[in-house]
Amino acid sequence: MNIKILTPEFVAFEGEVSSVLLPGKNGDFHIKKDHAAIVASLTGGKVRVYTNEIPENYANHFTKENTSDSVYSIEVKSGVVEFSGNKGIILAE
Repeated sequence: MNIKILTPEFVAFEGEVSSVLLPGKNGDFHIKKDHAAIVASLTGGKVRVYTNEIPENYANHFTKENTSDSVYSIEVKSGVVEFSGNKGIILAE
């Protein structure tokens, strides 16, 4: 599935991922391939991207969560996610 993470200043990430874990208003939620269409607001916290690697041009925005899994995170203050048809856009602050 394809995810794009946008901030007002820059494109933080765009690429293929296996899933993404998001900080929702009612708690964290995980979006995986073939997830139902969703629009949701995000609170402050970490957006965790599950992918084999972060392309070099986006790597400076992310922290690797641990060495055994391919989990990378980026801090957000708030935002919104729209996901449909295995494509998602995260507008984050």
